[in-house]
Amino acid sequence: MAKMNSFSPRQRNNLTCVQASSEILSDFLLHVNDRNKDNLSNLSKDTGAFKDKRLIECIFLATEELRLDPLVGYHAIELLERFMTKHLDDLFPTPHTPAGAAAAQTENYEEVVHEKLRDKFPLILLSCLQLASKLSLHSSVVDNNTAVRFLHSMGHSVSKQTVMDSELMILKALDYKLNTPNPLSYVEILLEVLGHNDSSVPMGHLHQLCHHVLQFICLEKKAIYDSLLVVTSSCPSPSEEQRNAFVSVTEDCMLLGVAVIAVGAYILNVSNWEKVVEELSHITGITVKSINDFTHVTLLHITQNKFPTLATT
Repeated sequence: MAKMNSFSPRQRNNLTCVQASSEILSDFLLHVNDRNKDNLSNLSKDTGAFKDKRLIECIFLATEELRLDPLVGYHAIELLERFMTKHLDDLFPTPHTPAGAAAAQTENYEEVVHEKLRDKFPLILLSCLQLASKLSLHSSVVDNNTAVRFLHSMGHSVSKQTVMDSELMILKALDYKLNTPNPLSYVEILLEVLGHNDSSVPMGHLHQLCHHVLQFICLEKKAIYDSLLVVTSSCPSPSEEQRNAFVSVTEDCMLLGVAVIAVGAYILNVSNWEKVVEELSHITGITVKSINDFTHVTLLHITQNKFPTLATT
């Protein structure tokens, strides 16, 4: 699958947005493209380990229950994975395999750590939502009182000091760097540019539908990307090496953003759907075939036909 590298001079000049907004949108799009590239070049070996369907569903439900902007939930997902990956690396710094009594001692240590993490995980998850809410311009903030009440409603009794300590632990682990890419922000900026470049697209309906499509893809991520790998590799049983190389595709927010919009436009039955895909390709540099492959696979999963043919175009 073609990966997006950078914008060519021609693509930079052809971001034909309206009046003063054109320069702002163009600069912002270039900025998020650079951030996406940086993120893909620094992926951890444990990337995706904390994007389990049940975990993502839990974050979505908590976001809804707390009446937060959906963007907060997507941001919290990324913060949670970054924190847990770093936290586990700190707890288990040596990957060697000990023998004998040392092995038994190591196993006991791991069991104790995992048990403590299980007990603290609801608090860690909520702390990520709390931090994400403080970075959102369009959402109420989850304060300590709200956090304590919410955890209590889930059967977890904690103090405000414990909530504050958890938040500080995550901040320190992430070196206070919380501005991480999330897929919804990419969908929204791409919709903004698309709307300026093509006024014929019904942006109001498309924007709402894209939220549902993105949520579906995130919840069914493993199944959808497994199918996409089969299609793009033309191999019904991809090797471990192919799967490892494909990890960067699963974390490509720009690719996911264009695919979400293409799927939404197809479902919405936009009359000039092919033109929308071509415009998305023009904006991002991602090939039409890559967008079509992702769209085709996602639609198959939406309609519960999970066995894509290898001859997609």
